Amino acid sequence: MIKKIKIPENVEIEVDGKSVGVKGVKGELKRDFSNPMFDKSLSIKKADGEIIISSEDKRKCVKSMVGTIYAHINNMIVGVTKGYKYTLKIYFVHFPMKVELKEVNNETEISIKNFLGEREPRNVKVSDVKVQIQGDLIIIRGIDKEKVGQACNKIESACKVCKRDRRVFNDGIFLVKREVDT
Repeated sequence: MIKKIKIPENVEIEVDGKSVGVKGVKGELKRDFSNPMFDKSLSIKKADGEIIISSEDKRKCVKSMVGTIYAHINNMIVGVTKGYKYTLKIYFVHFPMKVELKEVNNETEISIKNFLGEREPRNVKVSDVKVQIQGDLIIIRGIDKEKVGQACNKIESACKVCKRDRRVFNDGIFLVKREVDT
């Protein structure tokens, strides 16, 4: 099985064994795809302006790993050229929720106050992403799709309703839109 990715003009890609580094306008990402189960049967090469992910093995698990590596490298290319933007919506009915940001170096602390009338704020720390609050929306931007998604998951999970009827208390922060940033 062979999958090819054409390298765009403004992107530099370095392949060192199973490690791939992608450099573009927005930044730089590196990822190591080595796995003892697939190291002998998979190869990643750079040739003629293309990245070639190939395997001679016909097993289903190897074919799926080729597809996975292909998708990850595509996501890295989109990330360093355009970036990712996820939008979360702050939704409350019973108690007015307040969300505040505090940035320290490369880390952002998100403080969710008065969630379901709680006295103590719920705090979430995310790193390597940019967080903005616009009215009742939280916008998360970044070049690494996984880190942007994990930041959204942390914020959503911090507002999980426990010990109450979810049909009545539908307060929280929810992911409403995923898109490629422009």
